[in-house]
Amino acid sequence: MKNGSPIRWGILACGGIARKFADDLAFVKDGYLAAVSSRDISRAEEFASHYGPDVKCFGSYEAMLSSGEIDVVYIASPHGLHHEHTLLCLNAGLPVLCEKAFAINSKQVAEMIQTARDKKIFLMEALWTRFHPSIVKLQEILASGVIGDIVHLAADFGFHAPYDAEARWFNPSLTGGSLLDIGIYPLFISKFVLGEPLEMKATGVMAPSGVDMNTSIALKYSSGATATLFSTFATKTDTTCEIHGTKGKIHMHSRFHETKGITVTIHETEQETFYETERLGWGYSYEAEAVQADLRAGRTENALMTHAFSTELMALLDEIRSQIGLKYPNE
Repeated sequence: MKNGSPIRWGILACGGIARKFADDLAFVKDGYLAAVSSRDISRAEEFASHYGPDVKCFGSYEAMLSSGEIDVVYIASPHGLHHEHTLLCLNAGLPVLCEKAFAINSKQVAEMIQTARDKKIFLMEALWTRFHPSIVKLQEILASGVIGDIVHLAADFGFHAPYDAEARWFNPSLTGGSLLDIGIYPLFISKFVLGEPLEMKATGVMAPSGVDMNTSIALKYSSGATATLFSTFATKTDTTCEIHGTKGKIHMHSRFHETKGITVTIHETEQETFYETERLGWGYSYEAEAVQADLRAGRTENALMTHAFSTELMALLDEIRSQIGLKYPNE
């Protein structure tokens, strides 16, 4: 990456989430999509065709990484491949923004982070909600103390996915299940607001393929607060987050992880205040801008989405999977 030059993004794997990220690079200053890679060159070519003739296409990840055409990689492959692909990029000397869930388990995350530190290369989990304007506004509201001490947080995320054992949502070999795919968002917001839990109890209902269809989690914190979290592929849920305090409550409207609005209700006066929050495109440009700022400053870790946060989040996911009996064949 040359000083003053736009940052060149390469995308590894061309799935649906990669399309959203590529779309939102249009909102990012001083950065652009330079290359895409897939094990199937025709998929890379089809993907790139939506973003102009200058986007380079590669029929292997290794070819893109060694091309000299990119400055940073966005990894959009299934969860079960994140560990392998992150190490591939880091060993090629390239900074990495890796989709959530960061990997399958804590052992993999530890190796990814240690490799990045040893090589002094930037690495961040792409938990894009952390950089969303709604989270900035939530932080401001919580800091104001307007709802008092937090008593309880409730968050859910669910949609109906027709059962297909080969689909990524249900295929154990593709690290399927609602927990790692969408349950990570309620878990993220609980950790962001309340920190590390003292106690956690989880229960799950499994799909015929053996991955979780539904997962329900109850948590207790040192502050005295509690939380209930839920994820499912069986039905559409409200996909909201409510934070109840001693003086009022915060309602993050659907879908809470990318919401365009937050309502604060004060109990004593019954006054409701609605805060509209920005969302450019799909909402992925904010994390890309954060990565670019870190790269230009020579940082190898983001101050908001830290390695420690990702490590702790994965440890919680490990414990939840242990409690509900979810293990993947590629662990």
